[in-house]
Amino acid sequence: MRSTRFLVVLAAAVTFAVAAPAAAFAAPPAPNSIASLGDSITRGFNACGWYSDCTRRSWSTGIDGYIESHYDRINAVNDGIDGNTFNDAKTGATMADLNGQAGTAVSQGAGYVTILMGANDACASSEAGMTSVATYRAQLDTALARIKTGLPNSSVFIASVPDLKRLWQIGKDNSNARNVWSVGNVCQSMLANPTSTAAADVARRDRVRQRVADYNTQLAQACAAYGSRCKFDGNVVFNYPFQLSQVSGWDYFHPNNEGQRVLAEVTYAAGFGW
Repeated sequence: MRSTRFLVVLAAAVTFAVAAPAAAFAAPPAPNSIASLGDSITRGFNACGWYSDCTRRSWSTGIDGYIESHYDRINAVNDGIDGNTFNDAKTGATMADLNGQAGTAVSQGAGYVTILMGANDACASSEAGMTSVATYRAQLDTALARIKTGLPNSSVFIASVPDLKRLWQIGKDNSNARNVWSVGNVCQSMLANPTSTAAADVARRDRVRQRVADYNTQLAQACAAYGSRCKFDGNVVFNYPFQLSQVSGWDYFHPNNEGQRVLAEVTYAAGFGW
């Protein structure tokens, strides 16, 4: 995320379109290489340094043993992956950037590709700046087609976009969080006027949350269309009730090392079962 999960009980209802179930398949063999695509969450931003990336604590390709990343978990069952890890995510990326990252993963010959992308598409300076659902899906399809063509035998895991309203809910009563959100202009589409109970602000937060839910519907549908080599997390990231203690105390937005550890745990459990 720029400046950024089991049932969450919130005031607003969120609707998801029902995606067709993925075709049944036997789990592919554990891969010999992994590439992670996404934004600052996957870069481990603020997980160990002051406003900087910390890829060693990435939920996907991190090498910090405490995180127990996808890479570390696969390495425990297939040491052929040892050292073959690529973090191609970029801090600040949106879905528009996924195709370029996909091309990099193809050039690396990655046997396993993880994707977590979309928080920045919703986390705009205002609600009007959010990426439309149609554009988000078109950009996603382009990137997935590139992966499928270039890496036809590779496995793809897609994580749902986190619930931004959950972040507002756990941080709105914390003065430090409110100050950082305001001064840093953090995700103002959701986090502007955090203590306001005005109808306009309540409705705005609900619309932003619904946009994230709509993105996740598109992720599920696109993964199902991709075929048996793709696994969507079933919204475990979106639904996970993360706590303020799992968020960076520097920006009150990105997962800290504990947040990255939990993210690795819940997403790997939703994956291919290696």
